[in-house]
Amino acid sequence: MKPYDTVVGEITPKSKQPSILHVDMDAFFASVEQRDNPELRGKPVLVGGSGPRGVVCAASYEARPFGCRSAQPMSVALRNCPHAIVVKPNGSKYRDASKIAFDVLQSFTPIVEPLSIDEAFLDVTGSQRRFGPAEQIAKDIRSMIRERTQLTCSIGVAPNKFLAKLSSEMNKPDGLTIVPIDRIPQWLAPQPIRTMWGVGPAAEKRLRDLGVQTFGDVQQIPLVVLENALGTWGMRLYHLSFGRDTRDVMPDHSRRTVSQERTFSHDLDDPEQVLIWLMQQTEQVAARLRRSDLHAKTVTIKIRFGNFETVTRSRSLGQPTNRTDALLAAAKSMFEMWTEKSFRPVRLIGMGAIVADTPAQQLSLFEHSENDRGPKIDALTDTIRSKFGDSAIVRGRILSSEHRRSN
Repeated sequence: MKPYDTVVGEITPKSKQPSILHVDMDAFFASVEQRDNPELRGKPVLVGGSGPRGVVCAASYEARPFGCRSAQPMSVALRNCPHAIVVKPNGSKYRDASKIAFDVLQSFTPIVEPLSIDEAFLDVTGSQRRFGPAEQIAKDIRSMIRERTQLTCSIGVAPNKFLAKLSSEMNKPDGLTIVPIDRIPQWLAPQPIRTMWGVGPAAEKRLRDLGVQTFGDVQQIPLVVLENALGTWGMRLYHLSFGRDTRDVMPDHSRRTVSQERTFSHDLDDPEQVLIWLMQQTEQVAARLRRSDLHAKTVTIKIRFGNFETVTRSRSLGQPTNRTDALLAAAKSMFEMWTEKSFRPVRLIGMGAIVADTPAQQLSLFEHSENDRGPKIDALTDTIRSKFGDSAIVRGRILSSEHRRSN
């Protein structure tokens, strides 16, 4: 794939604006498989499960023109592209490549906010005196990642997180897009509304009913009209259409929350399958807490339905913890209480942990027995997964679910 840059503005070290980068590895899982197997290069590749209910984890750029994409049922992707090659995921390879890429990012700034294994935000505002303008930092990151992993990434450079992520997606693969800080509303105006955060097919239809097709259309609507039609989301939509976003880049060690979310390609109507995803997310959050030596004081779950209605549940913990079993107990309890009352098909499930301000205190000997194996199990699990990938050790309930889905 031919590298190319699209530079539509400039950010210099003298700019008073923050300099935020969004780095996104290109078709990460599929690209790793193509890198390691020359026979896959130039061919449509789908990484994911091949069973009746398998889901696409990643689609190579050769498969995407046929309508294949991540989070899509594998059966649909194969109907769209019958000659695609299905490859089983290999977590250890992806983890190794991700670590190398994140090491590159952290060599430029400690302010790195991971979003997933293959993307992150960086705040390089304070790094420009040493490494040069943000544009040069972005170019150096792309070059170093390509050299050390033989993979490509796309980067957006902007004064805030929303614009950085939006711009990073404009020229994939292997693209660099720099947002013009002196004409952001004009630059955003022609962008299709479907590219805005939070706008899926249902929301896009609602906006089209209001005559909204682009960011510029939103800019022309009085805020009061949007609020009357869309509630509080209308205000958020209005400010994003002008490129306004005040969120800071939050590295894991200083974050107030650590969370994982999953949006499904179709609403899940089986509570057990939703719970399995919630359990996996909880294990990931617990591992991230331990890596950063953080402890959760509150557990939250987030549930979104097909009409974009969203509900959240929270539970305070008696003692700050990063133990998987404690976080799982809280998340499962809240989820099961909800399903017993009013389960509805789920579009998105998410789990989060609000970080405690102070370190966890030593528990009394009487609160846990000497035979309590939770911390030892967590440490062993983290070690195994760090060496062999997430799928190397799996809870029985999750494994049983995967077995049922493949038969």
